[in-house]
This record gives sequence, C-alpha cells and structure tokens, in this order.
Amino acid sequence: MKNEIVKPSILPGFMELLPADQIQFNKLADTIRKTYESYGFMPIDTPVIEKSEILLAKGGGETEKQIYRFSKGSTDLSLRFDLTVPLARYVAQNYSSLTFPFRRYQIGKVYRGERNQKGRFREFYQCDIDIVGNNNLNILNDAEIPSIIYSVFNNLGFQDFTIKINNRKLLNGFFEALEIQDVAGVLRVIDKIDKIGVLNATQELLSCGLSNEITKKIFEFINISGSNQEILLLLKNLDISNTNFKVGVDEISTVTKYVKEFGVPDDNFKIDLKITRGLDYYTGTVYETFLNEYPSIGSVCSGGRYDNLAEYYTKQKLPGVGISIGLTRLFYQLDEAGFFKNYNDKSITKVLVIPLGNNIDYGISIANFLRDKKVITEIYLEDAKLVKKLGYADKLAIPFVILIGDKEAEDKTVTIKNMVSGEQTTVDFNGAYEIVVT
Repeated sequence: MKNEIVKPSILPGFMELLPADQIQFNKLADTIRKTYESYGFMPIDTPVIEKSEILLAKGGGETEKQIYRFSKGSTDLSLRFDLTVPLARYVAQNYSSLTFPFRRYQIGKVYRGERNQKGRFREFYQCDIDIVGNNNLNILNDAEIPSIIYSVFNNLGFQDFTIKINNRKLLNGFFEALEIQDVAGVLRVIDKIDKIGVLNATQELLSCGLSNEITKKIFEFINISGSNQEILLLLKNLDISNTNFKVGVDEISTVTKYVKEFGVPDDNFKIDLKITRGLDYYTGTVYETFLNEYPSIGSVCSGGRYDNLAEYYTKQKLPGVGISIGLTRLFYQLDEAGFFKNYNDKSITKVLVIPLGNNIDYGISIANFLRDKKVITEIYLEDAKLVKKLGYADKLAIPFVILIGDKEAEDKTVTIKNMVSGEQTTVDFNGAYEIVVT
C-alpha cells in the first residue's frame, strides 16, 4: 500500500523564503548585527521556550492572550513573545556575573498568536539592543541610542529617514497637570492617532471621560511643531509647574543636545510629542523611526527608557534603555514596496568550478585553493552536458565559471569565464584568484 501524499504547506503567519530572498534577508540581519557590535554591544542568546511563570510574571493584558502556551509533563511552558522579558530574566539570573552597564544585543525569533493578516507574523525575528544599568543609568545613554539607529539604517542603504523622540515623563506630567485620571488610557489613544485619525481619537478621548476643553488642550500640546530648538523653547515657556513635566523637559533637552554631538544630522532626528510607545513599562525617552520614502510601512525601529527591567525577578533596580527592529516585518514591507527589485543575488557563490572529463581531482584542487583564499566556491559534480552546467551558473547569477579540461590539467592552468561579459582566459591558480577578487 502506497503512503498517502501530504500536501506540503506551512501555518499562516509564518515566513519561509526562497534562497535568493533569504540572501537579502540575511544581509539585513548581518548589517544590523555588525552595526550593533561596532558600538560595543555583546551577543546573547536566550531559549525560545521559557517557563510560563517567567513570561507571565507581569500577568494580564493582550500579551497573555497571544502567548503560545503548552505543557510537557508537569512543566508549564511558553514560547517567548519578545526578547525583552527573557533579557530581564537573564540579567536577574546572571546578575553577579555581568559587568554593568551591560550592553547586549540579540537577534532571534519570537512568537505571537496574533490574528492572521497581511504583513503581520506569528513567528518573526527581532533585533534588539539594550543598555542596562545597576541602580542607575546616565541619561546620556538615551542620546547614544539614536546614533545607533542612524548608523543601522545608513548602513542598510537609507538616507531619508526620521528618528522621532519624545519623553514619557513630559507627557505624564502634562496629563497630571490637567488632572487626567486615566493617563495610560490617554497614552494608548495618542499612540494610535496616525492609524485611527483625529476624529476617532477625539471620540476615544471623550469616551475616557475627558471634557471637550481638556481634549482640545491635549491636541494643541501634542501638535506643537517647529525645529527641535523651537519645540524645546515652547515647552520650557509653558506655565506648567508639575515636577514630572519639568524633569521630562530637562531630559529631552539633554538628549537632543547630545544626539547631535553623537553625529546624527538634524534632518534625521526630530522631537514629536505624539510619540508615546503604548507599552506600560516605558518611563522616559521613547523612540520611533520612519522611512520617509516608505510611509505606509510605519515605524521600523522603536524603543525607549524603562526604570526597572527585572522588577519581577529581583530586588535589584536595573534601569535601562533599548530599541527593537522587527526584522521579518521590515523585510516583508520593503519587499512589497519593491526595495529589493534591483538586487540580483540569487546565490552567494562567487565561482563555479566545472571539471570536464576525468579531471575531478584537479577541479577539487582549484576549489580548495580558492576556498583557502576566502572565495566562496562551488564545484559541479553532476554528470551533465556543458550547456546544462553553464545554465546552472547562469540561473544562479554566479559571476565566474572555471572550466577544467585535459589541457588545463596538463598545463596546471584553468580557463576562467566571466559570465556577465562572456570573456574567458586561461591563467594559473593565482591568476584566477586575481580575476575573481578585482
């Protein structure tokens, strides 16, 4: 009896790429990793599966509804939904072995049981950095973060992007001065204004119990505009005595000054009082980054300052600041927008060695020589006609082919063909190396 064929498929909300696309994806990840490392961030890797009690220590909310949770024997397990909670557990668990401030990066998959829709994923890569302090962390760290964001997106090939910044103390202080009770609710509404529009946002604020007058003041405040220096001057001149507000203004002034010192151009950095980051754990500086040529993508990098990273796992106070890039979503959105259309990398191979006749041994020797020189080299070992072998190289856009016949083996040479120009020449091993690296 024949086995029944199962139709090959994957679950919705999971990304799987063909090799040419995976090459571009890996290039994005490698660029981000190298940029993070250039600022002295050290790699860590935490388990994909954590104890449920760790991930759910805070409890409640949308997060708990989206967690993939299961049991194995008597152990209650969950797939990590971000890289921040595992970081908190990691720092608390390894506190005595770490050097503070602890600068870490992690690039890894996370899982969220979100409603399936285009461009949203249930399994996706995040690329995070965090600077974690022991008891305190200088505000100047908040100013370094935008310089890292700037370097990342510059290195990815973007010039026209804006890093938007705000401060939660400033916002909280303003709302407290207005005697608003549900500050968290108001922050969540402001956080989604660009998605739901001003009219819907107004209705939601009114439904929070705010008066028309208070709602109007909120919109007037968050729409304060101008250059960074003009906005700072307007904030300082507001007649608000709330302590939180004053601290927030001082912090955002300091951060703005030093972001410039870190080399971020004015065109790439802007104070925006609508940026709130709806998550509860942010307590100070917050960031959102937008690619101006691709406005429909939305924020491509976000994060901020938090007072106590690991409060559910240790009594040590561990303040920090960090950002996250949703790599899977970023890749998908850029691909949809046509960002990769001019990229022709279908293979990572630089040279394809094609032995002809009984010259396999000699073909292996040139492949080994090039690999020792760090040239990515592949050898074609299948029995096929030359036209098929050349077609293989052509389909994968391999730039060079080395042909090994009896004459080459006898003379200790190789014939190298440029697959783009069609030119070919016979040279020794060193001559072949010089051609492929120039």
